[in-house]
Amino acid sequence: MPQPVLLSDVGKVLIDFDFSIAARRLAEKCEHPAETVMTLFDDIKLPYEDGRMDDATFVREAIAATGFRGTAAEFEAIWCEIFTQNEPMHTTLDALSGKLPMFLLSNTSGIHKDYFLRTFPIFRHFSGGVYSYSAGCSKPGEEIFQKTIAQLDLDPTRTFYIDDLAANIATATRLGFRTFHYSFAKHPQMQAELDEWLAAQGIG
Repeated sequence: MPQPVLLSDVGKVLIDFDFSIAARRLAEKCEHPAETVMTLFDDIKLPYEDGRMDDATFVREAIAATGFRGTAAEFEAIWCEIFTQNEPMHTTLDALSGKLPMFLLSNTSGIHKDYFLRTFPIFRHFSGGVYSYSAGCSKPGEEIFQKTIAQLDLDPTRTFYIDDLAANIATATRLGFRTFHYSFAKHPQMQAELDEWLAAQGIG
């Protein structure tokens, strides 16, 4: 029987993000103001995160859409340097290290995934994951959850899933996962529910 597993979303759970940081930096190198520059990504961001556009194509299209005056490497740095680690969650996961498998399930792009995995210590606790850009589908759709169950050999009834978006939680709950609808302010509540669940799984 599959063992108990912790499955976690990334953004607004393990790390915070603020696209206004990128907007301000992009505005310094193009003719669009920080207040509106991010709207120029509306037509390419979802196809990119769903795997219908590769990294190089996204960067090229983004530079063309914004008129960015800089190199592809400079654009990638600006696009990625928007994250900060959630320290309370890092503390929680440190205490669980070695006690149960931990995996990721995230709507994200290749550039962002590569960046946060190499940048933030919190990700050392995870042994793998499923990402929208490589799965070719995204949350809250059921398909990516089914792919995650199959790829990671999960039993949803023995998997504690954390996500910050209600729609994603609704899909996971419908599929039988134990879920927690996370926000930074609710971390103590998440800790209490996780501890209770771990005890029920025989994990101390």
